Amino acid sequence: MAIGEDDSDSTPASSPCLLHELDADGVPRVDPAQRRDVMRWRKVERERLIALRVALSPERRAAQASAIARELDRILPSGAPTVSLYWPIRGEPDLRPWMHTLHARGMRVALPVVIAHGRPLEFREWQPQARLERGVWKIPYPADGALVVPDVAIAPLVGFDRACYRLGYGGGFFDRTLASLEPRALAIGVGYPETELPTIFPQPFDVPMDWIVTGSAAPLRRGAPPAGS
Repeated sequence: MAIGEDDSDSTPASSPCLLHELDADGVPRVDPAQRRDVMRWRKVERERLIALRVALSPERRAAQASAIARELDRILPSGAPTVSLYWPIRGEPDLRPWMHTLHARGMRVALPVVIAHGRPLEFREWQPQARLERGVWKIPYPADGALVVPDVAIAPLVGFDRACYRLGYGGGFFDRTLASLEPRALAIGVGYPETELPTIFPQPFDVPMDWIVTGSAAPLRRGAPPAGS
């Protein structure tokens, strides 16, 4: 639901590695060359995983979206009146039917709006008959929806790892938004099991999801012990 980062090169100069060194004050420090390698690697992986996702059959995507919605029903806290979702693009799981279900249950549903590069997202309330306009990158949003702060923020994944880090489109909008929300929303990433990576090589600015839901396997929960341990 965001835009790609300005990664000027598509081939890593070397294998990316995670070196979260700390300075004297305990603040994470990343070597600029290593960060550049990670960003180049991510660009290549992003393009590969989006192509993989788009190539999935419509039947496969629909089945996964239904399974994801069922898992989200189990995870969603009962006291969360406002849930933000997304308008699907480029083969993302289509949760719009579930949006209607949440609204019918009396919950507030919101969609994110990109305001400007480098700024957090805003969330506008969505209703089934809402008038939609197309914002940045032609993504629809509720033109007249009230600004809301979500209790649960659901974001599509380009890729993910088992530590619940999300590979997005590269603009950093969702990470920036999670870091700015007060109180912090429960963050849930949704995607396809085929897009799992051994690691996304998380950087200090990456914010992990609380849950990763793919529909085909048990949801991943941040901090939970690995299955079978």
